[in-house]
Amino acid sequence: MNPVRVLIADDHTLVRESLVGVLEDGGMQVVAQAADGIETIERAMEVRPDVVVVDISMPRLNGIEVVRRLREALPQTRVLVLTMHEEEEYVLHVVRAGAAGYLVKDSPAAELVTAVKSLHAGRGYFGPQAAKTLADQVHHPERSMEDPYGSLTPREREVFHLIVEGLTTKEIARRLGISAKTGENHRARVLDKLDVRNTAELVRFAVRRGLLD
Repeated sequence: MNPVRVLIADDHTLVRESLVGVLEDGGMQVVAQAADGIETIERAMEVRPDVVVVDISMPRLNGIEVVRRLREALPQTRVLVLTMHEEEEYVLHVVRAGAAGYLVKDSPAAELVTAVKSLHAGRGYFGPQAAKTLADQVHHPERSMEDPYGSLTPREREVFHLIVEGLTTKEIARRLGISAKTGENHRARVLDKLDVRNTAELVRFAVRRGLLD
């Protein structure tokens, strides 16, 4: 039987290297690594892994949006969120985005291996706190699971993160390969849709929604 092919996405090199060791010791094949959200999507499209292990807080594009895009672009690839965040809103958002598993980083190494194998076998895998949150959601469906990005388009979500990182409109345009005018239009729409007036308010919005890298 071929080993499970895994892509690891985390912006911390030491974390990625430790995850590679854990998964390869568990019989997996790590076929790619990524250090930010955009790179995660690009590498996943190239190698088409069986499972992607992704953090929530990453530069350039938040893990929640990464999960959503992977679900749309590679529906056969299963996504496991591995994060420091235990808050229930993160669990609900990533499941709504399409994640098949959720595990916190202080879990035992053996549990990570079990989680990846479970996803590859077509099952879900959620740590104890995440499982409790999902059970509570079933009993209280009135609780909000709205998209933390509101109505932003995929491109506007990229611009959102670049603004939060402190890039100017010209720098954003260069980064995305678009004209300065188009960059200005994207920036204006992001601020307008989220009802914020400037970068400082946008950063505060990101903090409140758990979108700050």
